[in-house]
Amino acid sequence: MPPTIILVRHAQALHNVDRDYTLHDPELSELGRKECAKLKEHLVLRIPRDLDVGLIIVSPMKRTLETALLAFGELIDRGIPIIAHAGWQETSSKPCDVGTSLTSLPSLFPQVDFSHVDPVFPDKTSPAGVFYSHSRRAILDRGQAVLRELRERPEKAVIVVSHSGFLRHAVTGNYYMNADYRIYDFVDGHLDDGAVNGDDAVVLRQWEETRKGGMGWSWEETLPLGHELQDYDDWTVDDAGNATGKERDVTKV
Repeated sequence: MPPTIILVRHAQALHNVDRDYTLHDPELSELGRKECAKLKEHLVLRIPRDLDVGLIIVSPMKRTLETALLAFGELIDRGIPIIAHAGWQETSSKPCDVGTSLTSLPSLFPQVDFSHVDPVFPDKTSPAGVFYSHSRRAILDRGQAVLRELRERPEKAVIVVSHSGFLRHAVTGNYYMNADYRIYDFVDGHLDDGAVNGDDAVVLRQWEETRKGGMGWSWEETLPLGHELQDYDDWTVDDAGNATGKERDVTKV
């Protein structure tokens, strides 16, 4: 039986404060650390009473790593493993969404298992990093790939700490404010929103109690996967991290 998944957005990071997206792999702000304390108080008390969590997966970005350790450190101390996974990183190639070298991260976050991180990380712009590129097709494909992988996990429940853009555009269609979370189950069904192949798509059903976010901080609106994302043929990335190129007819992909 597939696990229940708790999808968490990182707490406020330094680039969120003034929307300074030129900051490279920013850490949490002071407010973000306080948000982690509130998230811990709200969610950890329910584990394992309501949610039998057996694994924590985290995007290998500093803000997600810090959120996971501050909010869920008690679970890690109980023996729940935490692994970093490049598939859950943010979508864009702006400096704020490009990670730190894997040679540095293990010493900064020794509690986290980095052994499974794709060695191409943090590359998003070369041919080797095309799976993580900032294009509609790549983002949607990555969302389905990580969901298929997660669906096969043996744990009863899994926490994933990720990013608002990736979670909204590629995974659920829902908004996530900083340090908020939503809970989903995998279900059989057909996804007919035009973004992914409906017959093969992984389908999630959200718990009613998190329709406005588990913390109550997020919008209830749901958007189609890939909403407003563009796709490109022969795309390139400029110095600002923006994808440019011949726009593809996204109604055909």
